[in-house]
Amino acid sequence: MVAFLRSRTGLTLAVFLAIGAFFLVTEHTAHFFGALPFLLLLACPLMHLFMHGGHGGNSDGHAGHTTEAPQPTRGGRR
Repeated sequence: MVAFLRSRTGLTLAVFLAIGAFFLVTEHTAHFFGALPFLLLLACPLMHLFMHGGHGGNSDGHAGHTTEAPQPTRGGRR
């Protein structure tokens, strides 16, 4: 991959992609900032869905908690 970017074809492609990205950003900035509030509102439910994956799905809400006291082992060692 690095060898391709150092070749004449790769360098030409990188330059054209950089020029295209520059014009894409400069010409469509108004469109992006106009849609930004809606993208932020869309991000809220998506974060809610994907960031609640670590709860484990227990309905009691006490995952991993026990009410029993630990039992001592023989000889005082664990």
